[in-house]
Parts: sequence; structure tokens; C-alpha cells
Amino acid sequence: MKVLVIGSGGREHAILWSLSKSPLLTQLYVASGRQAMQNLATLVNIDIDDPIDVVQFCKRENIGLVVIGPEKQIINGLSDSLAAEDINVFAPSKAAAKLEAEKSFTKELCKQYGIPTAKYGYFIDESLAKNFIRNNKIRCPLVVKANGLAAGKGVIICNTEDEAFSAIDLMLVEKKFGKSGEEIIIEEFLVGEEISFFVFIDGVKTTVLGCARDYKRILENNKGSNTGGMGSCSSPLMMSKNMEQKIIERIIHPTVQALANMGTPYRGVLFAGLMITKDGPKLLEYNVRFGDPETQVILPRLECDLLELMLSITQQKLNINTVKLNNTSTVCVVVVSKGYPDDYKTGTVIKGLDQIEGMHDVLVFHAGTQRDMEGNWVADSGRVLNIVAYGKTIEEAKGKVYSALSFLEWPEGFFRYDIG
Repeated sequence: MKVLVIGSGGREHAILWSLSKSPLLTQLYVASGRQAMQNLATLVNIDIDDPIDVVQFCKRENIGLVVIGPEKQIINGLSDSLAAEDINVFAPSKAAAKLEAEKSFTKELCKQYGIPTAKYGYFIDESLAKNFIRNNKIRCPLVVKANGLAAGKGVIICNTEDEAFSAIDLMLVEKKFGKSGEEIIIEEFLVGEEISFFVFIDGVKTTVLGCARDYKRILENNKGSNTGGMGSCSSPLMMSKNMEQKIIERIIHPTVQALANMGTPYRGVLFAGLMITKDGPKLLEYNVRFGDPETQVILPRLECDLLELMLSITQQKLNINTVKLNNTSTVCVVVVSKGYPDDYKTGTVIKGLDQIEGMHDVLVFHAGTQRDMEGNWVADSGRVLNIVAYGKTIEEAKGKVYSALSFLEWPEGFFRYDIG
């Protein structure tokens, strides 16, 4: 079977790596991809934002499955365009993708179906938003969120009223996040352990893929600006079966039922950002795709055939007993350009990757690199590399990943030392 993966980041590199192991696979393509992916897939020069271009390529090459990685193309409805031409696609419909596209939609769904989440208010007017806080509807600390997509950066935790007002002004007045921040959510700050929880859904049936911990802040000890994720870890000891069952019963199943009731059944992977509080699990937000960098630590633990699994979901034939993760622990460290998530330089030379890629129990996924004229790897974005290591425990995997990173020669790069 021929498969096309849409995307070019570390998440897509990990997906390609996992799919490449399937005996069902005859040819793997990626659009737009990166040079580092060429040993796994053929790079395709098509416009992934143009559904017609994607559909024509799939028909021309007789593609059996399209896997959409980034949220942008999912939310813009690429899945619908492919499905309309009878092309198997692993991604939810545009209607179901409102779970991520509009936080207010998800909040209202939670309210209607009794799904536990933070108390909130929804605003398009900065004065009404500030009055909501002045009147102690929600007390500080609180969270101000852009209602739309903001690449993981549209969430501001506010410890004081002044910080909250500044966050409101940043989004509604200064338009820091453009259209994504023209509408905002103000919600209570939940206390507990944050976890990324992944399930596969075929429209009706649901099965757990696994969970991971994401480190969103730019600096050690979870300080500094929010980013797209500075690292992640996954372990069989991260969550009890009892807690997993509570999440499924209280959060996932009601959501799947709600979307089915709306006539927009969900098919694909669903990523629930959760806070495990003293009162049980509560939903922070949904993402309608594989997480980044969580995918990079979960897929290396996957023991079943990812391609076979994805096909079963597109055909509504999911076997809920298929998914199996091994008992290893994994840690991923994201290496970024200095200055990320704000201003950063590109084109700087990265050395040492050959030594790292040759290490036992270590994987390298490229998120933002390219080759220069001399054949050197150079940084091509803010998020540049994902270094992943296996171990019997998180501590062992952590030791291996930082040992690997000691070979990296890139003064213009930066990473956290406390992942895991």
C-alpha cells in the first residue's frame, strides 16, 4: 500500500519512522517533509494547503492512505476533501475538528454533557472580560486563552489581576495572536498533575493509545514563556488503570457520544490535555491530532502495526484490543534555536548528529533542519531537533538522552536539562 503523510515536523518524522516498519507498506511519501526524512519516504512537492493539489496527487499515485499530521490542514477540512474522493484519510472531519479549532465549542460541549473541566467565561470585549475578573467570577491565579489556534503559545497563566488585564489586552487589544485571539476564554487555574492522554476512535469504538507528560515552558523548573513543547516522557507507570478508566468514562466516552449525536462522528487520534486534580481528571483542552512532542515518545513504545491500525479506523473496523505499548520508558528532549519562541536565527550549522544517531537506544527526529551547500545540517526553524532515548525507567532514559546530547555541537541551540 502507498501512504502519504502530510507535515514536516518532528511529529511527522516519528510517524514516518513508525509507518515504515509495516509489512503492508509498499511506498511512503511525505509532503512537504524535510531532507532528513528521505531515508524513510519520498519527498513530494505539492501544496498541502491546496486540497485539489493533494487529491490529484493521491489519485495519480494511487495512494491508499493519507495521514494528516498538523492541525492546520485538519481544521481547514483537508480530510473532508479526501474522503469526498473516496481516499482513505486518517484525520477527523472539519466539523469534528472544532474540538481544537474553537475552545468555546469544547467548553459548551463539556457543559452540556457534564464533562469535568475548569470554570470559565468567554469574551470578545476587553472591558467585559476585565469586569468578569473584577467581580471575582474567577479568582487569581487564572488562565487566559486564545479561543483559536496559537501553536501552543496562546495560553497565559496569570497570578495577579494586573497580569490578567495585561493578557486580555495582549489578545483583544494588541491582537498578539491575530484572529486566533479575537475571542478569549478566561478560566480557573486547575491544580494537579498535567498529562497528555491519547485515544484512537473509529466513530464509535475507542481504545487507549497511551499517555505522556509534556514540558511546555521554555526554561527549567517550568518557568518562562509557553512553547510548542520543550520535551516529553512516557512510561508504563505514569497512570494507573483506575485513573485511565475514569478518564474514559467521564471525559472521552461522553465526548465521542456528543459528536456522534451531532452527526459528526470522530475518526482518528484524539489528544486530551488533562489535569489530574484531587477531585479526579478534568479536561484542559482537546487536540485533534497526534501531539508534538508526545508522539515522539509514544510511538517508539508501540508494538502493533501503526498502518494497519490507522486503516482499521478509517474503515470503522477498530479492534480495541489491538493497541499495545511495551514496558520501556522514553524521554524526548526538544532542541531549539536560541531566542525561540520569539526571535531566532536560522542557517546556523549543527554538528555531532552522526555520533548521536549511531548510539544504542537513541532516536533522532528532525523538526526543522536542512542541508547547506557543503552538506552540513543547519537550523531552519525555531524547533529544530527531537532527541529520544529508551530505558527501563524514566531515569535511565533521561541519562541516555542527555548523554547523547553531550555530542551535539551547536552553540546557537538550546535545550532544557530537566526533561523527565
